[in-house]
Amino acid sequence: MKTLFCKYTHFFFQRKFCLLLFLFSFSAYAQTLNSNYLKYIEKYHIIAVKHQQQYGIPASITLAQGLLESSAGLSDLAVVANNHFGIKCHNTWKGKRMYKDDDQKNDCFRSYPSPDDSFEDHARFLKRKRYEPLFSLKVTDYQGWAKGLKKCGYATDPAYATKLIHLIERYELFLYDSGQKIIAKPKELEGDESLEHKVDMAIIDEFKIVHKIRRKWGLHYVSLFEGDRLKDIADEFGVSSKKLRKFNDLSRSDKVFADGDVLYLQEKNLSVKANADYHIVKEGDTPLSVAQQYGVQFKVIQKLNHVDKKDKLKVGSKLRLKE
Repeated sequence: MKTLFCKYTHFFFQRKFCLLLFLFSFSAYAQTLNSNYLKYIEKYHIIAVKHQQQYGIPASITLAQGLLESSAGLSDLAVVANNHFGIKCHNTWKGKRMYKDDDQKNDCFRSYPSPDDSFEDHARFLKRKRYEPLFSLKVTDYQGWAKGLKKCGYATDPAYATKLIHLIERYELFLYDSGQKIIAKPKELEGDESLEHKVDMAIIDEFKIVHKIRRKWGLHYVSLFEGDRLKDIADEFGVSSKKLRKFNDLSRSDKVFADGDVLYLQEKNLSVKANADYHIVKEGDTPLSVAQQYGVQFKVIQKLNHVDKKDKLKVGSKLRLKE
């Protein structure tokens, strides 16, 4: 009987010791989660999910890259230049810049007005042809995305993919990809029924929309990526190519677009809404691009200035916008 009691007592204390050890280990594990990282995730997870819905980039990848590249928003680049993804200037960048040592001395980095602009530019940056293979992966395949980013040359660090995967699994960022933590719809798609034509908004669900819907001059529009085709945009938003051509004064030959081109999803205005009587011509402007810039039908610009769509304009000259 005594032997049995001793065995039972030994078993009881052994179980209790194991339980205490487990609780201590779990507590230590929880304490090792970086509070700055947790705050960053809490602050930016909504925009990461929104960009997954809009661009097809896993929210976990956006968050992990932001954490890694910006030291959870605490790096000089993030604090001074609002650059959360370490994106350098490259030849196409026309915005503000910040210079700091990186791969080379005084490397040029993009500077943004706000962190949101950095997140937006990051999404557009990944939509370039260089990263096109990534978008054939499932949005929940964060490991494939992490390895693909390294393979496509996003970063020079040989351990870049491993670091992203570690962050995603350590902070369970993959739960955002599958919607287990949050499903956020873009504000641009909520409560706005003012579209003046039949765009099938039902097809713009969480993972089909690629182009962010914006609004200016009272009109809905999207900014295009280099190589976008009119037919693809028409399919994405459930509107015919014919209507899109009509809305944007395009001919049948206008099928492929340049990065940043504006495409309206509804008929443009019959008068310029901007508080300006003239437009000062800049390099690359055409009469049609000016009409697009101000959200006005081309015939308005044509009537006021007696020009054709693709006429060459003298830099510094004036185009009339109003009678």
